[in-house]
Amino acid sequence: MSVANKGLSKWQKIAGIGMACSLVLAGCDRSDKEDTTETAELTEQDSDAIENAAATAVSCDDPMVQDRLKTTLKNTLTQQAQALATNYANDAEINLASGAITDKIDGIVIDVQNAAVLQEANSNGLTTCQASVSMTLPSADLYQSSQVQAANNQPSLQSRLAENNIRINNNMLVDDSFTYVVGTQNGQVRTRIAGQPALVAVVADVMAGSVLQSAMNSQSAQREATQNNNTQPAPIREPREVTPIEPIRPTEPATPPTIDNPSNPTDNNTAASQPEVLKEVPEDESIDMVITQDENATY
Repeated sequence: MSVANKGLSKWQKIAGIGMACSLVLAGCDRSDKEDTTETAELTEQDSDAIENAAATAVSCDDPMVQDRLKTTLKNTLTQQAQALATNYANDAEINLASGAITDKIDGIVIDVQNAAVLQEANSNGLTTCQASVSMTLPSADLYQSSQVQAANNQPSLQSRLAENNIRINNNMLVDDSFTYVVGTQNGQVRTRIAGQPALVAVVADVMAGSVLQSAMNSQSAQREATQNNNTQPAPIREPREVTPIEPIRPTEPATPPTIDNPSNPTDNNTAASQPEVLKEVPEDESIDMVITQDENATY
């Protein structure tokens, strides 16, 4: 090979090595730019997520939050009261009317007051709140529940409320430290109860006892009606005709008998009024009794 060809070959090798290095450097530079771009995008996404979480935080005293809380409370009461009433009915061997629990729960008036933030919103936008929650129960349900408690030697409602720091004002049960959590999910306001509130447990038990007592009263009424139907009523007697009673006439005085006088039949009254002359009494001493006779009697 000539010297010229050797020089050209050597130059091609050097040029190839240089081009390869250039390509490698270009690739490295591009990779660095892509990594920097991805890092920047991730940082922006995290920032947006934090901002969205802060933006989705819901106020504890928001009217929509309180409506959601009331709905959640009624649903929870219905579930717990239904389970308790079913157990009570099975023990007493009594059938419960369909929808009895729902009707009882609908009669409860729930109110939320003095809502405040107990813990600020976390990274998920959930805020822990505390409020004064009251539940007003019908008087009939409280009375029927007390009958069940007395019959089964259970603690009274007042003692159970005192143990759990629940106030009672007439028919209103109040928990001043009721805790719940609020937030948003898919644009919807969500509310859930924190823990196992004593107020919910007590009210659910009261309503279950009331449903049980109502079923027992209904069963007793049906049994009494059946017994009355089986008993034949006594035949109804028709009233007798009233016969008029004539007044009693006064008794007339008796007429004295008329005595005939053979000596003077025309003048009986004169003979009766004049005494008859007694006959002479014999002077015989052997006679102990003398019989004298007149017109009226014998002596």
